[in-house]
Amino acid sequence: MARAARSRTPNPGIPKAPPLPPLDTRLDGAPHRPLHSALGLAAVTVLGAWLGLLALGALRVPVGPMDTTMALRPSLAGGTRINVSPLGDLELRSHHAPVRLEVDVDRLDPVRSQALVDHPERFAGLQAEVTRDVTRGAMGLALHSCVAVVSGATALGLAVYRRPRRALAAGGLALTVLAASAGTAYATWNPQSVLEPKFSGLLSSAPSVVGNARNIVSEFDVYQKELARLVTNVTKLYDATSTLPAYQPDPTTLRVLHVSDIHLNPASWRIIASLVKQYRINVIIDTGDTMDHGSAAENHFLDPVSTLGAPYVWVRGNHDSRTTQKYLAGRKHVTVLDDGKVARVAGVRIAGVGDPQFTPDRSVVAAGDPAERTAGGRLADALRTERLAGTPVDIALAHNPAAATEADGLVPLALAGHVHHRENITLPQGTRLMVEGSTGGGGLRAVQNDKPAPVEASVLYLDRRTKLLQAWDEITLGGLGLSRAEVSRHLPRENKPGATPPTGRPPHPSGPASGPVSPRVSPPSSGP
Repeated sequence: MARAARSRTPNPGIPKAPPLPPLDTRLDGAPHRPLHSALGLAAVTVLGAWLGLLALGALRVPVGPMDTTMALRPSLAGGTRINVSPLGDLELRSHHAPVRLEVDVDRLDPVRSQALVDHPERFAGLQAEVTRDVTRGAMGLALHSCVAVVSGATALGLAVYRRPRRALAAGGLALTVLAASAGTAYATWNPQSVLEPKFSGLLSSAPSVVGNARNIVSEFDVYQKELARLVTNVTKLYDATSTLPAYQPDPTTLRVLHVSDIHLNPASWRIIASLVKQYRINVIIDTGDTMDHGSAAENHFLDPVSTLGAPYVWVRGNHDSRTTQKYLAGRKHVTVLDDGKVARVAGVRIAGVGDPQFTPDRSVVAAGDPAERTAGGRLADALRTERLAGTPVDIALAHNPAAATEADGLVPLALAGHVHHRENITLPQGTRLMVEGSTGGGGLRAVQNDKPAPVEASVLYLDRRTKLLQAWDEITLGGLGLSRAEVSRHLPRENKPGATPPTGRPPHPSGPASGPVSPRVSPPSSGP
């Protein structure tokens, strides 16, 4: 017992061993992996701040006669983006900072807009009013963004670390990062950026429509005389959604863009790409005459079809050669249909036949409509075969309407072009035939007539389950030298309010289209 007691008694002659260091420190007392800890906190802070801005960062701000939504978004390049849907975007290199200012123009307030129209003298003070509104909105957005980034970073920090002190550190760091970004934006602010804007979408024609931005700023008194008319027209555009026939496409609706007769107009590719983006198009259908002479030298004009943002379905027109068809068949995201071939694109079964005539070849006498009807007969035979096999076709394509009529009664919808103006008829056996105008505004032939042909395209809305036509928008833009935008909404008779919905899948949609509602946007008619 005494020996055991002595063994538990510390020996004063032996030095006491130092205590072990904590788990989060090294033997020299330095923190364990401080770099990893700091990087982790920084990652949580940035991600949380970004999520906070996405969820809570938007702020509704009235600017002059407009209702806008402002928001800050993370960005490597900075700058300002102004979205004027459905016309396009305006980008300004206003600052260099890791945040970008996004402004969405939601609508023009009818009351405030009408007040400007009724009292044109108020345009003299519009510039100062807009400046005050933007300044007030920017200050409100700054406070709103502070709350958003602190909330987001703190919430994510709490979820990751489960320690309030660490979460508050993430929120404080997020606020510091936002303040530093704001300071950088203020230090690099470029008020002259408004003189060198970058346009996209339909706004890409703005410089040629309203003139150089520097002239607009320096000679504002000339332009303000036309602002009343411009405000009135744009107000009509934003009010169009309340006056168009009642049809609200849901996210599952299939959107088909029908174009035709581009005739080597390079501007058509920009217009098509803009419509694909703005209408979230699922598939583009081109009913031919993309070329003018069908020569191999023209082939590179077709290169943009692979970059338009949606699958491209094409049938040969009478200005497209076999060389054209072979070149297109080798492009990515392009489906070429001929001789009744059937393809399933974006869930839609489409069959098509190329035009049997190549009219630029003057050594061959044009065979006329009999040849077109013969080609249409081959298309009809393919449609019957598919129906008997239990795989009916949803849309039939031909360039010439004479060929497309042979599909009557075999498909709900047939599309064509060729005539350079729109036609929409219900054929005797119930198939709806939609003939598109020239998406190229007549191409090289635009200057032959007294008035340039308009640029025309249509957006077709199809039910995803039945593939039946629910509605369509006809888009018309002013031709060469003109500036006009018109969108008209149409409904089949069975889709009009109060109509009895069909039971099951009918062989065709019936009835004529409803009348169009056509809001127009015209630019100022005069300038310096």
